[in-house]
Amino acid sequence: MGKGYAGDRKDMVNSDTVKLLQECDAGTKMAVTAINEVLENVRDTDMKRLLQESRRHHEKLGDEIHSLLISHGTAEKDPTLLAKGMSWMKTNMKLSMDNSDAAVADLITDGCNMGVKSLNKSLNQYRMADHKSKDIGEKLISIEEKLCGDLEKYL
Repeated sequence: MGKGYAGDRKDMVNSDTVKLLQECDAGTKMAVTAINEVLENVRDTDMKRLLQESRRHHEKLGDEIHSLLISHGTAEKDPTLLAKGMSWMKTNMKLSMDNSDAAVADLITDGCNMGVKSLNKSLNQYRMADHKSKDIGEKLISIEEKLCGDLEKYL
């Protein structure tokens, strides 16, 4: 005999929760990596501080996500090698042609927009995720959108 509807629903919630948390985890790692890749090119002190602050927010949220993944008995999720490779290539190509603060702002803004799109897709895909993991997804989207807005003056 099967677990029945309640058991199946609980499994679905746990599965969606873990998958959403893993996507958020990959997103925080991708953001930290991207910021680290461009930080040395930033000349404007305020922009550098802004990026460092955003990196700290991503790292802090990443730590919270790691704790939740551990509590669910699941491993972290790294961004795919393809995503990391494409990001690295785009960053290095763009900055080799133009390493201005405007170019950095453009790269990070593109990354934030891709992150927001991906996170919204995950929130829609993993609808059965628990409230806490959905809140984390929303918080990560908020961090990305804030960074985008803060960088507008450098574009």
